[in-house]
Amino acid sequence: MVAEAGFAIGEPMPSFTQPWYLLLLLLVPLVVRRWMQLSRPALRYPDTALLATLPSGRSKWAHWAGIGMRAGALAALVIALAGPRLPDDRRRIPTEGIAIELVVDVSGSMAETDFEWQGERIARLEAVKRAFRLFVSGGEGPDGQRLEGRPDDLIGMQAFAARPEGSCPLTLSHSVLLRLLDREKPRSIPGECETNISDALVVSLERLRGAPSKRRVLVLLSDGEHNVPDPRSGMTPRQAAQLGANLHIPAYTIDAGGETTSSSLEPASKDAAVNREAGIKTLQEVAKITGGHYFQARDTRSLLDVCRKIDRMERERILSFQRHRHFELFSWTALLSFVLLVGVAGMEMTYWQRLP
Repeated sequence: MVAEAGFAIGEPMPSFTQPWYLLLLLLVPLVVRRWMQLSRPALRYPDTALLATLPSGRSKWAHWAGIGMRAGALAALVIALAGPRLPDDRRRIPTEGIAIELVVDVSGSMAETDFEWQGERIARLEAVKRAFRLFVSGGEGPDGQRLEGRPDDLIGMQAFAARPEGSCPLTLSHSVLLRLLDREKPRSIPGECETNISDALVVSLERLRGAPSKRRVLVLLSDGEHNVPDPRSGMTPRQAAQLGANLHIPAYTIDAGGETTSSSLEPASKDAAVNREAGIKTLQEVAKITGGHYFQARDTRSLLDVCRKIDRMERERILSFQRHRHFELFSWTALLSFVLLVGVAGMEMTYWQRLP
């Protein structure tokens, strides 16, 4: 039989399918007391003097042993009715995976070549593609970071720049997802290379809302601030995040931009730094409002470390949804009750019947 387990970590603990039957155990002492009050069988004989010289027998011992065996049989029968079972933690039943939406910034700034992969300078978007490939399919990164992959999860992808586009619906066909991700390029045409976080969040949350999984999460990666003044959804990133909070969908936001500060810079550079800091604040607030987490990924190592953290966090959460195969103990406790009853009846008809 398969049933939901109430625990996920630790030693196997017994449970019962019908625990209310255990209340019948309270009646066992009353029944035992009644048995003790019953008079034992005796022989009517006018003079017991002739019996005094006989060796002491086992009648008293047999009487108490019989009561004990009957009490044990009754208790075992009650436990059997309660449906005892023991989970087999060594054989977990594969559980339904979670739904993950990868929301990837493909704006013009993602073409910056400030990431390294095995000594090669690559663009931010290319580093993201390689890191997300390891996150989805598993494998080892350039610095030995190992990811297990998520073969049981429904994973979708939403690319966005000035508007959401280049998407892949939630699917278990991860090879298709990764091929679509590989085709994405940073947008370079003026008017299409901006960053529209609001619409990307709204579209991705709408897709996750229809997912059948118990657990749904969103992973948003961007390197810049939201700079589309009139998004089609009519929402700010914070308002879109509140939609995610209402749907109970946490967002893991990853900041893949460079280090910036607005102090001691030229006016033009200072404006860019201010915008950069505004973008960081937006990602932090989106994560906070939805109940997710904000991460910084300034290079390849930190990007892969973030992917590992998200992977580990979601693996720990879905343990509570795992199911266990159980060893059903009903037949064994019922058999014990039967053996005790047959045993006491047999002993009372044979060995315990000897006198005195």
